[in-house]
Amino acid sequence: MGISKASATWEGSIKTGKGSMKPDHAPEIPFSFASRFEGQPASNPEEVIGAALSGCFSMALSLGLEKAGTPPRSIHTSAAVKLEKDGEGFSITTIELTTEADVPGLDADKFAEIAEATKKACPVSKALAGVRTISLKASLRA
Repeated sequence: MGISKASATWEGSIKTGKGSMKPDHAPEIPFSFASRFEGQPASNPEEVIGAALSGCFSMALSLGLEKAGTPPRSIHTSAAVKLEKDGEGFSITTIELTTEADVPGLDADKFAEIAEATKKACPVSKALAGVRTISLKASLRA
């Protein structure tokens, strides 16, 4: 297996500075104090973590569904990553995954079982095991 790489640059003070995160094979992602803590436009590291988990989970769920004999037509997953004050710093305390899949011929109970197993087995979920809670809301499209 390969090694995925990314980098980040920060210039200036914490409040007035700006930074960028750069996956090796994707566009640069700008961020700042204001985009991380004050809701201003641009991104932040938590969004990138959420995107990574959403992407990994969706791919792993596709594999789990295929192994169960019910390949999906589509899967859409989003992640809400909660950053909270923790002493002098901050911690990511919760990640809420929401996934919706179009899977012909699969009942909701079996889908929930496969989705829960996927949440535990996804490589990014495993990497984020230090997060107190990674929750999941999984639903099938009618």
